Amino acid sequence: MKSALHLLLSLSVLLFAACKKDNISKKSEYDDSYEKFQAFKKSSANTYSYVAASGSVFGVSSSTTISVINGQVVSRSYKRYQTRGNGGGNVLVTSWTEDKATLGSHTEGYQALTLDKVYEQAKNVWLKADKKANDIYFEVDANGLISSCGYVPKGCQDDCFTGITISSISTVIADYAK
Repeated sequence: MKSALHLLLSLSVLLFAACKKDNISKKSEYDDSYEKFQAFKKSSANTYSYVAASGSVFGVSSSTTISVINGQVVSRSYKRYQTRGNGGGNVLVTSWTEDKATLGSHTEGYQALTLDKVYEQAKNVWLKADKKANDIYFEVDANGLISSCGYVPKGCQDDCFTGITISSISTVIADYAK
């Protein structure tokens, strides 16, 4: 009887530790990615662009390209596509570009945020979503930089992701930065 109780207690401790390890793993992934972002920021003189992408099961997709120079957002471009039926590909439905003077003048597209703000939102909002009610995601690209972070309410079937999906991050060419 005593050995069965010890076995049960040991298994409970192991299961609890495994759950804790998952939480530690997510935090560790974020911290590792944030460190890599700091190195990227330094090597690029905090000058880069990234593309935030979204898609719907209903055939609509979009991309927002955000350009940052010396840590300040200087432009935002948006494209929205609609899928044609019968495998006809995508049709560009909406396209616009904002410069520094017109940033935020459109309501469509991803917000004009630096990656610093994206990482901040990831840490303080998306990764802190209620784990009992949501599936939480954090993914990195081949360079270790954030590529997806957000959550989906458990049981949701279509277009429920709250967060960001980044399809690319690149340094801005020197001529553009002038």
